[in-house]
Amino acid sequence: MNDWPDGWSDDRGNGNGRRGYGRGSAGAQPEGAQVMRHVQRPAAPQHGGVPPQQSRGYDEGYDQQAYDSDYNTGQVYGSPGGGQGGPPPGRPPRTGPAPDWRRRLKIGSLTLVVVLLAVSIGTYFWADGKLKREVDLAKVIERPGEGEGTNYLIVGSDSREGMSADEKSKLHTGSADGKRTDSMMILHDGSNGPTLISLPRDSDVEIPSFKGSQSGKLFPAEGRRVKLNAAYSEDGPELLVRTVEHNTGLRINHYVEIGFAGFANIVDAIGGVEMDIPKAFKDKKSGADFEAGKQTLDGEQSLAFVRTRYAFAGSDLDRTKNQQKFLAALASQTATPGTVLNPFKLYPTMGAGLDTLIVDKDMSLWSLGNMFFAMKGVTGGDGKSMNMPISGSRAGNLVWDKTKVKQLVEQLKNDEKVTVTSDR
Repeated sequence: MNDWPDGWSDDRGNGNGRRGYGRGSAGAQPEGAQVMRHVQRPAAPQHGGVPPQQSRGYDEGYDQQAYDSDYNTGQVYGSPGGGQGGPPPGRPPRTGPAPDWRRRLKIGSLTLVVVLLAVSIGTYFWADGKLKREVDLAKVIERPGEGEGTNYLIVGSDSREGMSADEKSKLHTGSADGKRTDSMMILHDGSNGPTLISLPRDSDVEIPSFKGSQSGKLFPAEGRRVKLNAAYSEDGPELLVRTVEHNTGLRINHYVEIGFAGFANIVDAIGGVEMDIPKAFKDKKSGADFEAGKQTLDGEQSLAFVRTRYAFAGSDLDRTKNQQKFLAALASQTATPGTVLNPFKLYPTMGAGLDTLIVDKDMSLWSLGNMFFAMKGVTGGDGKSMNMPISGSRAGNLVWDKTKVKQLVEQLKNDEKVTVTSDR
C-alpha cells in the first residue's frame, strides 16, 4: 500500500529513466546520495537586477511562477506592496537610528555663537590697542564740578604726522611743522538727546592758570586774552581743555582728536560721504571747488569742504556750520548695517580712524562708540547743533554772549532740553 499522497509515488519518473528525486519516493529504502545532484546558488544580481533563471532540475515540477514571482519583481520579503519597500538600487539599507536634527541645530547654533564671540573679542582688543591714549586730563587743574550726561571735546587738528610730500600736496595741507586746531566742538550726550556746539577757533578767551603738561610747572593767570586755538598751540590738549572749562564752566569728560590724514582715510574707507551743497564755492587754499547739489565727496574733497573759510563772508562761523553738517553726515552714513556688519568695510574704516585718533587716558572703546552714535543722533531728529552764542567781536576775535553761554551751560549740566539759540 502506498502511503504517499496521490501522484507522489516512485513510479513517476521525469522522462529520462531516472527516478523522481526532488519529488520524494515511495520506496522502502532512502535514496542514495549519488542520485542527489549538487544545487548551486544562483549568482548575485548586479545592481539590484533580477537574478538569472536556472535550468530546471532541483525544483523541476514545482509551480515556478508561484515560487519566484515576487522575487523576480524585486520584492523584499516582509515588506508589503511588492518591491516598493526596499532601499534604492545600489544603496545599502539604513541600519542606524534616524538623524537627530534638533541636536545638530543646537550644536550648529552654539558653534556660531562661539565663533562670533571670539571674533568680537578679538576685534575689541585689536581696536583698543590702536587707540593713542596720550592726553592726561588728570593734569588739568581747578576743574568745574561734574554734571549730568557726558561731554566730549572733539578737535580736528592740522597734524601732518605720517603724511608723505605727495599726500600733503594732494590734500592741500601745507608743510608747517607741529600742529594746530582746525576745528573744536563740544558734544553733549544726555537723556534729552545729543547737542553739538561748535567753538570758533577765533573765539576770544582768557588763558587761566595752568600746570604745564610736560614740565609740571604751575603757570599763574595773567589775564591774557587770545584766540581759542592759541591755547592748544601753547601747551597742547591739556591747556585747551583747561581753557574751555575755565571760559564755559562746563566739565569736559573726554577728549578726542583726529588729524588730516585720518579724517580723509575714514571717508575713503566707507566709499565717500553724500552731501547736499546748497551753493557752489571755491577756495584755493583748501582746494575746494564744488558745484551746488547732491554729490558724494571723497577724502580729499571732504577735507577741503570742512577746512574752507575764505570762500564765505561769515568766515569762521560759516565754516563751523559746514563742519557740523559734514560730521553728522559722516557718522550717519558710517553707522549703518552695511558698514558695521561688513568686515570688508568695518575693519578698513576702524583702522583708518584709529591709526590717527588721539584720546584721553580714560577713554574706552565703549565711550568712543557712544560718542559716535551721539554724533549720528544730531541729525536723526533727536539732537541739536549750534554755534557758541556770539555777542560781537574784539580785535578781530569773536566774543561769546555771556548770558546765553551761562544759560546753555546750566541746561547741559542739568541734562535739560537745550532752548538757547545762536544768532550766527
